[in-house]
Amino acid sequence: MRNILTICRKELKSYFASPIAYLLLAIFGVIFGFFFYSATAFFVQASIQSQMSGRGMPMDVNQYVIRPLLSNASVIGLFLLPMISMRLYAEEKRSGTMELLMTSPVKDIEVILGKFIAALLMYACVLSVAALNLAILFAYGKPDWKPILVGLLGLLLQGGALLAVGMFISTTTRNQIIAGGASFAVFLLLWVLDWVSAYETAPWAKVVSYISVVPHFESFTKGVLDTKDLVFFLSMMFLGIFLTARSLESLRWRA
Repeated sequence: MRNILTICRKELKSYFASPIAYLLLAIFGVIFGFFFYSATAFFVQASIQSQMSGRGMPMDVNQYVIRPLLSNASVIGLFLLPMISMRLYAEEKRSGTMELLMTSPVKDIEVILGKFIAALLMYACVLSVAALNLAILFAYGKPDWKPILVGLLGLLLQGGALLAVGMFISTTTRNQIIAGGASFAVFLLLWVLDWVSAYETAPWAKVVSYISVVPHFESFTKGVLDTKDLVFFLSMMFLGIFLTARSLESLRWRA
């Protein structure tokens, strides 16, 4: 555990020692801030119009503000996650420290877990910007806090699943741009696989649709903590970590 934490701290420091962390925080903050302002402005305007029309039905802030914002945050993450995962191993290969890492007394699984946890913590820092924006709603209203926590957990699980896949892709090249581009292509494919269910009902289509990350995240935006979705994201993390371990093992044999 000590080796994992040491590698995690080193990797996390490297994010903030470069402009990557601050660029990610700035991009997410600006885009999510715009979405937050637009969603709350629409909610306020719609509430005023509802009261003026005499309906008197209070609008649900969780349904009209929080759920769309969580969905938008997951879309933003689709573009930012490759920037987090692309350097995990590609940078080690480019800088020539991969050989030192492979010959060190640290186990491969400890290196993998240390890097993965660091990347996940980096993404958690990015999501904290969304949490700060959503916290503003409590100053002016009374939203249900449970769906917010479940939604943020869903964002973190979805990000962890994609980061695990991106980490494996990073072991296959020494070029960060290639790793980032390939990761984005795979993430996007995992995003749109659900479209198959719109025009095909065959068993293979159901399997392909199930692999998509979007349907498994939708329940989190509704504040529903479904076991099958938890198992799906955790299984993707395990698969990504397993493939990374096998990739490093093949590198060791080739060396």
